[in-house]
Amino acid sequence: MIQVRPSEQMRGLGVVQEGEPVLAEPARAFDLPTERGAAEQVIEKLFTAMERIGQVHPFAKGMGIAAPQIGIGRAAAIVQPACPDAPAIVLLNPRITDRSDETDEQFEGCLSFFDVRGLVPRPLRITVGTTTLDGQVATTTYERGLARLIHHEIDHLDGLLYTARMAAGAEPIPVEQYRQTGQTWSYDK
Repeated sequence: MIQVRPSEQMRGLGVVQEGEPVLAEPARAFDLPTERGAAEQVIEKLFTAMERIGQVHPFAKGMGIAAPQIGIGRAAAIVQPACPDAPAIVLLNPRITDRSDETDEQFEGCLSFFDVRGLVPRPLRITVGTTTLDGQVATTTYERGLARLIHHEIDHLDGLLYTARMAAGAEPIPVEQYRQTGQTWSYDK
């Protein structure tokens, strides 16, 4: 039996892989409500991709996907929180407007280079402004694991991969080595 690398599996599911220009470019914002139809189409494509990926890989800590990861250079992403009953969070034109000074460092993975995991420092709390389909601005504050997921997807929309946030000199580790750590995101309360 031939073993398929996780990144090749993601490529096969339609996820753009590291090195493609769309991942390194800032995504273009939607002019809402004028571009409502275009935004709805991108959101639908993101949900379809998330469903396809979720059928072959479990995501115990939640998951997210940004439009550039499916080859669309627009400012849209969706995040499915770790709780399976929680509704997905749709992010259109998201901007982090505030962040806590308190940070932590946890391992993250990325669908666009799924063979490795990296230790990434992030704020424990972020406040995000998004645009609704009818053009209104909505502001929400996220904490801990959900803040990490949202921040990761917003980075994609800014043309950044999580490796840009890793400490100087730090390198991602192979997914096989990460799995041996048995570490999940943990937060001291």
